[in-house]
Amino acid sequence: MAFLTPTRGRAASDRTYRVLVNILLGAISLAILIPVAWVFMASIKTKPEFYESPWAIPLGVHWDNFVQAFVNARIGEYFLNSVLVTALALAICLVVAVPAAYVLARFDFRGKSVIEVLLLAGLFINVNYIVIPIFLMLLGWDRALRDVLRGGFFIDNLAVLALVYAATSLPFTIYLLTSFFRTIPVEYEEAATLDGSSRLRTMVSVMLPLASPVINTALLFNFLAYWNDFIISLTLMPGENKTVQVGLLNLFQAQRAAADYGQLYAGMVIVMVPVIVFYLIVQRRLLQSVGGGGIK
Repeated sequence: MAFLTPTRGRAASDRTYRVLVNILLGAISLAILIPVAWVFMASIKTKPEFYESPWAIPLGVHWDNFVQAFVNARIGEYFLNSVLVTALALAICLVVAVPAAYVLARFDFRGKSVIEVLLLAGLFINVNYIVIPIFLMLLGWDRALRDVLRGGFFIDNLAVLALVYAATSLPFTIYLLTSFFRTIPVEYEEAATLDGSSRLRTMVSVMLPLASPVINTALLFNFLAYWNDFIISLTLMPGENKTVQVGLLNLFQAQRAAADYGQLYAGMVIVMVPVIVFYLIVQRRLLQSVGGGGIK
């Protein structure tokens, strides 16, 4: 019986540890879900319902808040701008980062160490600290093109904003992809070469499917960074073309003065829904990719 006591003690401690972890995770989940649920409930309440009891369950669904926020407050226009900028930035980032990471992981050439050091240095640069130099640089380019394009090109341009997003996220994305490419066995590429595959076809047909978990991870992190950005968009888009985060600030200022918070919370829901949907899609693909492994 003496030999069973340590085993029972470890089993009891493991159960206690699991219970504590589950309690902690449950508390964290409630801390996240309760504010989100409150925002959703507030977005479908009428103005009298909101001021009567903010925590009460809505008596009905007041869709007019979403209509006013989407149309009258121009959240729909800002939402479309954010979708276009985010999609374009993700495409540019992947088109540049995937070949660059593959080359750094598989080829040796002069200056490779310098490039890797510069990429590592780029990881420690906060984009918000260099947004003013970026703005001044783009403004200088617009002044140089004043005779050709009087209205300017680089400032208040959604495509340029997407390019800035992609450029500032390249160090992180390339570093992440390079680290993963180096873990993939070379035998996959050798087998593709024996079948007559070129380097480009090997990268697209062999390496990309194997690297789909890390690509989905990079997509998720970059999507959150692009979609939730406020400082860069506010600085580089001073005109009417605004992203949804800047538009949400304008809606907050307008509705706070009007004391009508239904539209504000409806705008918050409109901003949150794409993030939740994108996360669910990427998470499912990430789990499928991890489960598939390199068998295919």
